[in-house]
Amino acid sequence: MVRILMFIVMLTSGTATSQLPEFSQQYRQRMGGAIDALEEILADFRRDAAAYGMSVTEAIARQKASDDPFIQARGDSMAVADTRLVRLKQQQEELEQAGSLERLFVFARGFDRQLAQATAEDYEPAIPVTIAGFASAGAGALAGFILFGGLLGFLRLLLRPLRAKT
Repeated sequence: MVRILMFIVMLTSGTATSQLPEFSQQYRQRMGGAIDALEEILADFRRDAAAYGMSVTEAIARQKASDDPFIQARGDSMAVADTRLVRLKQQQEELEQAGSLERLFVFARGFDRQLAQATAEDYEPAIPVTIAGFASAGAGALAGFILFGGLLGFLRLLLRPLRAKT
């Protein structure tokens, strides 16, 4: 019975982790779209700022210094958009330079929470037929084996005094 449970845990954890490369790939696709959208927004903002003889930084500072709360909020939004664009472009470059397995670590190290949530909402599972998918599945199966084995060992330690009394 324990071996069957171990197999089920390993199969479940392996299947779940095998989806990480596909999730990462769908995240990268969304990232490209987000970067395009942010670049377009910031290009318009740059043009507007330049038309009034300002840099992006000066225009954002001017908005933040405004007495109008709406204009202040727009300045904050533009600053956030500018920072997010820089961060996403950096992660995109790191992901492009990384190998298939390394991409999982790059993703985990600095994913964009908003983008990851949107990816998760529309995520479509895929069969892992890549090296990264198989490696991820193997790592998940091994993690399931270790966790289940540890839990089983812990339960045996707890139950040992009860068995000794009977």
